[in-house]
Amino acid sequence: MIFSSLEFLEFFLPITLLVYFLVPPAWRNFVLFAVSIVFYGWGEPTLVFLMLVTLIGDWIFGYFCGKYRETDKKKAKLWLVISCVFNLGILGFFKYYNFFADNISLLFGRYILAELDITLPIGISFYTFQAMSYVIDVYRGDAEHSKRFSFFGTYVALFPQLIAGPIVRYKDVADQLVSREHSVSKFASGVRRFVCGLAKKTILADTAGEVWKSIIAIPDAERGALTAWLGIIMFSFQIYFDFSAYSDMAIGLGRMIGFEFCENFNYPYMAKSITDFWRRWHMSLSTWFRDYVYIPLGGNRCKPLRHVFNIFAVWFLTGMWHGANWCFILWGVYYGTVLLLEKYVWGKALAKAPAALQHLYSLILILFGWFIFESPNIASPAGYAASLFNSPAPLDGYEALRNCVLIMIMCIAATPYPAALWKKLLDRGGKAARCLELVLILLGIVVSLAFITASDYSPFLYTNF
Repeated sequence: MIFSSLEFLEFFLPITLLVYFLVPPAWRNFVLFAVSIVFYGWGEPTLVFLMLVTLIGDWIFGYFCGKYRETDKKKAKLWLVISCVFNLGILGFFKYYNFFADNISLLFGRYILAELDITLPIGISFYTFQAMSYVIDVYRGDAEHSKRFSFFGTYVALFPQLIAGPIVRYKDVADQLVSREHSVSKFASGVRRFVCGLAKKTILADTAGEVWKSIIAIPDAERGALTAWLGIIMFSFQIYFDFSAYSDMAIGLGRMIGFEFCENFNYPYMAKSITDFWRRWHMSLSTWFRDYVYIPLGGNRCKPLRHVFNIFAVWFLTGMWHGANWCFILWGVYYGTVLLLEKYVWGKALAKAPAALQHLYSLILILFGWFIFESPNIASPAGYAASLFNSPAPLDGYEALRNCVLIMIMCIAATPYPAALWKKLLDRGGKAARCLELVLILLGIVVSLAFITASDYSPFLYTNF
């Protein structure tokens, strides 16, 4: 089930909110845990058992890490290691077994490991990292072990952020699991954020995705340069509006039921460098790797050669996290390389360049990164890259002209200026502005539902990870 489906909007969400607010406060976490299990198992009920195994395992591991962290550090560390092996073992088997089996067979020229018919559990990378962060934080003393399994289960399985984040830290929501604020203004704020995300997904992301699909279907040799550039620009808009829409909807849903989740995006296409971009894009994943991999490896407080290793290790793992595909690994190595070049080669010169040049530099490198990311195999990026420099094709001008208004709208929507302008209008407009806001929210719902009804099933891109 996805947030932008009619079954979620017309059935699951209204019933969930109704039951949640009707039961006594002491029962609300249990209700959330139960409906989250239903939400997760809607399409593939058998995969619920795998998530429950992860939840039970990590709750037990967290208990022992908390029990021994002050009295017997070795035992606490042993339980932490068991937790990491347990989580990464499950993730590795379901997500990477066939990838490794294929590559081992290619390496030796014969079948060593048989491929298995494995269904990739939706959102496994997200909930695994969230559960792991809990055990690590308990071991470090940054969080206390949850005495109630229903609280821990709610933290990991909470349906707003279960499938595609943000990756929430237990210490950030521990108090909210015990007691959280509910008010009309907070609920209304959640509805606004949710509808904003819904409109982003259905109107902007899916529309950009349709253009991208039509362009990627053109053979590389026949694709004109202008059309090729249009395609990768459209995919860049699609993945941003799609993923940030999910985060908006997750944050909005969380707010409706009293939770405050961390922000996941901060207008990444406004970045002035690739370093800046990764401070703005998928921030909960970036900080996860920073806190649990990069800093434990030594971060940047080490010799340059060690720092190079740390960066490549983190970005290799970041690429792997996204999927069992050499293109994701290449994408991670690509960004690791650019970040190192900014650190040691041209970062100082870039900082002195005009802001417009910094933005242009960042956007070009981001675009190149996206066609590596989206490529189905390791040979595809070269073919698409070559088409960026093809001769003009007969339909180049038509494609660009047909989509110029859409591009302009998306360029504006990807900046902070509409939100800042709207805030200023609300601050100065009084009741009239509030009425206009209500009208726009209702209009956003109606138009989004019209797009959902008229279009094919379109899941969020990051639910595949």
